[in-house]
Amino acid sequence: MSRESTKKGEQREDQQKELIHGEALSLGFCSVGFSTATLPENIQQRFHAFIDDSRHGDMAWLANRSHHRTDPQALWPEAQSVIVLGMNYGPDADPLLALEKKSSGAISVYAQNKDYHDTVKKRMKRLARWMVEQFGCDVKVFVDTAPVMEKPLAAQGGIGWQGKHTNLVSREFGAWMFLGAIFTTLDIKPDDPETDHCGSCQQCLDICPTNAFPAPYQLDARRCISYLTIEHKGPVPVQYRKALGNRIYGCDDCLAVCPWNKFASLAQETAFHAREKLRAPPLEYLATLDDAAFRSLFSGSPIKRTGRNRFLRNVLIAIGNSNDRALYPAAIRLLGDEDATVRGSAVWAVGELASAAEKISLYEQYASTEEDEDVLHEWKSISAV
Repeated sequence: MSRESTKKGEQREDQQKELIHGEALSLGFCSVGFSTATLPENIQQRFHAFIDDSRHGDMAWLANRSHHRTDPQALWPEAQSVIVLGMNYGPDADPLLALEKKSSGAISVYAQNKDYHDTVKKRMKRLARWMVEQFGCDVKVFVDTAPVMEKPLAAQGGIGWQGKHTNLVSREFGAWMFLGAIFTTLDIKPDDPETDHCGSCQQCLDICPTNAFPAPYQLDARRCISYLTIEHKGPVPVQYRKALGNRIYGCDDCLAVCPWNKFASLAQETAFHAREKLRAPPLEYLATLDDAAFRSLFSGSPIKRTGRNRFLRNVLIAIGNSNDRALYPAAIRLLGDEDATVRGSAVWAVGELASAAEKISLYEQYASTEEDEDVLHEWKSISAV
């Protein structure tokens, strides 16, 4: 290829890049990065070590098709470039303040309104269709729907870096960015990777209530409150219940404490603004939800996917941690729930709020008819205290 042809090709790539960047910003994305459709060896090794150590817990999909996750071209061999997109979801208040309201539930910022997947994916599809029309290329759009490592690709594309808590951090938007990736057959010159700006800071590690970070840049999901309240099925392990506090869906602690949030701004997208009903809902009310009421309250929310029973499990753990005797009747009512995980969590909550005499009386009333082994174990635990 002649020098002149090479120069024209580079000019065409630069023009494509500039046009895509401008179109993405016009659609509401706050950050746009261009990466190769490959990941470095150290990223692949880190991910495989995470799986080999079983730190993914119940999230079997992380291990399944791991070769696709660590190699974008294994997922789609025709991919030449990856366009990584960030959308700001900065909150209007410090999420840590919700932890002080012990009789209310703390819900992670990202889940306090509409499911971000819907909003982000719609915008990405619009950008992808525009790219096909403009350049005649092939594209594939991914927002947490395929084995794609968005965070390493985003760091490689220059829109942030993975902090010591393994989440992406941006110099412009702090810790509050949703990510998505468009794979394309276009061969676009990649951006320079973002460098790590954490320095000696480790506030995100120090604040974690369950010590979920074995070392900087490593996460043991089995100890993470977001995992325990969202992905984990069955009873919450006893050793983590106190640490959950009033967190009933997710945990923002390691994100909220990041010093780079001083540059963050309120999300422009109204779908990401907190709904008042979900900002700090009363635990007493949440404990009354049957399946229909749960579905109605969380319609369009990512919380709906966890299901009523798993959510009520979290609510009951929060009730047990509330030290609020006024919530005692709410826990009592759920001792007879149809779901065993809810019943078991209700037993633990009652055990945290009841007197010794009340525990004995309730044990005699309920334990004799209980058939689930996990729930019986909960009854024996509180009656032995």
